[in-house]
Amino acid sequence: MIENVTDILSIAARFRTDAHVVKAERYGCGHINDTYRITDERGKYYILQKINNNVFRNVEALMRNITGVTGYIARKTVDGRECLEVIPILEGGNYLKIASGYYRMYNFIYGGVSIETRPSINEMRVSGQGFGRFQQLLDGYPAATLFDTIPDFHNTVSRFARFREAIAADTAGRLRYVKKEVEWYLEREKYCGVVLKGIADGSIPLRVTHNDTKLNNVLIDVRHNEAVAVIDLDTVMKGSILYDFGDGIRSGANTGAEDEKDLGKVNFSRELFDAYAEGFISEAGAKLTETEKKLMAFGAVLMTYECGMRFLTDHLEGDTYFKVHREGHNLDRTRTQMKMVEDMEAQLKDMEATIERYA
Repeated sequence: MIENVTDILSIAARFRTDAHVVKAERYGCGHINDTYRITDERGKYYILQKINNNVFRNVEALMRNITGVTGYIARKTVDGRECLEVIPILEGGNYLKIASGYYRMYNFIYGGVSIETRPSINEMRVSGQGFGRFQQLLDGYPAATLFDTIPDFHNTVSRFARFREAIAADTAGRLRYVKKEVEWYLEREKYCGVVLKGIADGSIPLRVTHNDTKLNNVLIDVRHNEAVAVIDLDTVMKGSILYDFGDGIRSGANTGAEDEKDLGKVNFSRELFDAYAEGFISEAGAKLTETEKKLMAFGAVLMTYECGMRFLTDHLEGDTYFKVHREGHNLDRTRTQMKMVEDMEAQLKDMEATIERYA
């Protein structure tokens, strides 16, 4: 991690800014990349990031994804809205590679804020609009050309196979304490292949997916109550729109924290679900196929099931992937996802009716 302002400014100076850069400061709450806000002598802002190439090992392909998608959005955005833009380096290219690492620069998007608190009903609706518009703008993009920055990220069949391996190995000696949770996930194996089968047989279109559709990845103009732009494009890959819709619900429609110990505080909120669905479909609904509409609510179940299974797999393997801050942290996360899935299963027909109404 670089903290020296002089070093950061010398790096920023190698990008094609409108004027000489004069100030650098740490910015945002991201956990993967190091992010700085850069100011030039005219007072214009930019975002400079040091890319975590331990997570994203093929930086060239990663940036090819991002420049392709942002360029496509820019060409289709004709209403004057700001959109994310990659700032090139002076000698050409879309990122800088030096001894200390890999760096990229974006334009600073004014008028939008990243909300880090639990969403209100209105914020969920606006978040849905933002990610729905992201899908609308990228409709027609050749998704198959995108590089998988995290291979098999939403390949739930592959995730399930890894889960079985973790059970068999019992590396951390924890299996005997979590047999109830393990059995719960094994009983729902049927969920794993539904979307993958649809992609394989062509009944579910292959689309550009964001894959991290949390509230804080949409910049929101709180004054005008609208989404400004979708950010954090490192996980943009090919997949199903059901993944993006489903993960938005998984992360946003929980009344409790993701790692809440008291499951009495963890409930699936139909109000938040309805708001997100209304916003998302208002923007992307015209692009949805009948199969996608039919499986939209199930996408929320699938993404929540998959995420919980990943937490439980990591717990069995000794907490080697997700950061933990207490004993049993991943197990607490697992149980919140289980509670959410059970709530959704009980209300799936009503959820499907909501999708049908808006679509």
